[in-house]
This record gives sequence, C-alpha cells and structure tokens, in this order.
Amino acid sequence: MLRVVTATRYVVPLREGGSLPGVVEADDDGLYVVKFRGAGQGPKALVAEVIAGEVGRALGLPVPELVGVEVDPALVAGEADPEIQELLERSPGLNLGMDFLPGSLPFGNPEAAGLSPELAADVVWFDALVANVDRTPRNPNLLLWHRRLWLIDHGAALYQHHGWSGAPAETAEGARGRFPAIRTHVLLAAAGSVAEADARLAPMLDGAAIRRIVRLVPDVWLDGVGPFATADGHRSAYEAYLAARLAPPRAWVAEAEAARQGATGG
Repeated sequence: MLRVVTATRYVVPLREGGSLPGVVEADDDGLYVVKFRGAGQGPKALVAEVIAGEVGRALGLPVPELVGVEVDPALVAGEADPEIQELLERSPGLNLGMDFLPGSLPFGNPEAAGLSPELAADVVWFDALVANVDRTPRNPNLLLWHRRLWLIDHGAALYQHHGWSGAPAETAEGARGRFPAIRTHVLLAAAGSVAEADARLAPMLDGAAIRRIVRLVPDVWLDGVGPFATADGHRSAYEAYLAARLAPPRAWVAEAEAARQGATGG
C-alpha cells in the first residue's frame, strides 16, 4: 500500500486543475496536492496517477512522493466555498496526495531549465509507455523546484482503461498499439535518442517491478468500478497491459524515435 496520512486542514484549491485538486495539510505536518475520488474524472484518474507515477519513480524519474490521504467529511466545516464543500462531501475516505513543492515554477525553455537530452528522452519514453496524453506545450505538467525538473499530474495516462470491456486478452492486445499523441510531447525537440532511452529504462521494469507498482493501488479505488468484478481482477488487467506494452518489439519506441527525428531534423 501507499503510505497513508490523514488530512487535518484544507488549505487552498488549485483551480488551474480540471479536477479541482487542493493543497491539504496532513497529520505528518506535510503539505500535499490532493486529487479527490469524488471529482469528475472518478477513481480511475487516481489509479492512473499511482501506476504511472510509481512507474516513473521506479525508473528514477523525478516524480514527487505519492501518498494516500484520508479525508473526513467533517473537514468541510471550515470551507466556505460550496463547490469545494460538495467535492469534500463526495470524497470521504482514501484520496490521493502528491508531495507539495512550495515555490515551484512552471516549466519554460528546456535549455534554460538545464535539461539534458538524456533526461528529456527518458521522459518521452516514459510518457509513451504509459500513454500519457497530457505533456504538451499547452499543458506540460512539469515544474522546476530547487533547479530540478519534476513530473506531475499523470491522471490522464493509461487512458485505454476507460474503455476496457473486461476481457483480459483484449486488455493486453490493446496495449500493443501505437501512441500518435507522442508527436505533441513538449520535450520531443529537446530529447536525445529514444531508442537509447529504451535500452536504459526497459530492463528496470521486469515482472516483479510491475506487480509491486500495481499492488500499490488501494482496493477502494478498484472495487465496484468495473469492468472487472474484483480489485485483483483490475490489478491483473493493469499488469497484463504493462507487460504487453513492454514486450518486444516495442512499436511505440520506434514511433517516438521517428517523431523525435522529425522534430529535431535528424
């Protein structure tokens, strides 16, 4: 399981996020950006956050710590905004928090950020693996904190899980497809070889690593969601999806490398 903290104070909403996340103080004295299970995207967005984020952390990429955040509906008593009141009331129990990076700045120019071609390529590879459609120039979901790049907000990754029918074979088969959205990746023109990134990163994600990551997802975000009858059924589907995505030959790697060459002119 994820490390779990208990929310003690709702601090401020982050209205630039479509799901209305908020900064919350917890009983460990930490501050977290919390995404609530009662938001419009539903619990599958939290599942994607955990799986994609922990894949990134397993690869050594700079993703802030993810925690479970227990929310008591009584927290709503100190909040005057009706929209936030409703969101908190719809989100009792376990929600998802990401370590808050105070004073962080939006990502700008890759050169000004001191981003190496290798790290840019690793991020491109990672986003292609988890089918993250939300790392574009319009919405890069990258922050600079203490002169270091940080990757945030992976709720739009693994988007195929919204259309799963409940057939495990279909789940794995769908994982082998292309990912055309990689052409819009914000770091594509700054990236080094994605093929070399593949050689660096793919060996880190063996079956044991995938199982460990998927088992971090709490039962409460999986039970009763569909299309699988049990939380373990969902976990098996995510494991099968990632295993199939990583099985050679990885067409999405060649696709990302071709897109990179097109963006850089060679």
